[in-house]
Amino acid sequence: MAGHSKWANIQHRKGRQDAKRGKIFTRLIKEITVAAKMGGGDASANPRLRLAIDKAKAESMPKDNIENAIKRGTGQLEGVTYEEGRYEGYGIGGAAVMVDCLTDNKTRTVADVRHAFSKYGGNMGTDGCVAFQFKHCGQLMFAPGTDEDALMEAALEAGAEDVVSDEDGSIEVITGPWEFTAVKEALEAAGFTAEFGEVSMKPLNETVLTGDEAARMQKLLDALESLDDVQEVYTSAVLEE
Repeated sequence: MAGHSKWANIQHRKGRQDAKRGKIFTRLIKEITVAAKMGGGDASANPRLRLAIDKAKAESMPKDNIENAIKRGTGQLEGVTYEEGRYEGYGIGGAAVMVDCLTDNKTRTVADVRHAFSKYGGNMGTDGCVAFQFKHCGQLMFAPGTDEDALMEAALEAGAEDVVSDEDGSIEVITGPWEFTAVKEALEAAGFTAEFGEVSMKPLNETVLTGDEAARMQKLLDALESLDDVQEVYTSAVLEE
């Protein structure tokens, strides 16, 4: 992996997410609605809904927006019915790509995703072609210089699955997807605040891309993320500056 900087890559990704803030509310409202529809409107008994609400609060979404999205999901308010869809494929250099969508028209969505793959040098594959290369989990990233021993003790006590020290000095805490919020809150209570945290599909192996390949891969990822029906894009690609 040529000693690539995990920390720089996470910061780069975070910056790109911050730049997309205009679409974040729309995506969060969709996720809250679907989570409430599938598991009920009680966040204490619905881990997916609790996670979606926590994300919405972190983005300063007004309480009314959150409550209305829950009501649409539980049928108390009328609204669009969304279906989940996951599309998989390969990007530049054979890097794995997984695209999670919420849509009211799967025919439109699959056409849009396929077009983005083909236009920007990727290749859409069949269901399951890359999913096995990812693990559904929570990730909390702590800055280089964090006290590793103290963080590890606090994280494992809080119920984390693993603590990984990266070459650049950053430390990653891995949690189960539905334990993410509890572990994050326990670590904050112990004095550790993550610089970046999310529930994601973590690649089990990474494909490092540099130069022109990295630039082309970024274009593919940007094209996929810009689609209205796309919620999340996951990739095994690590883009070196």
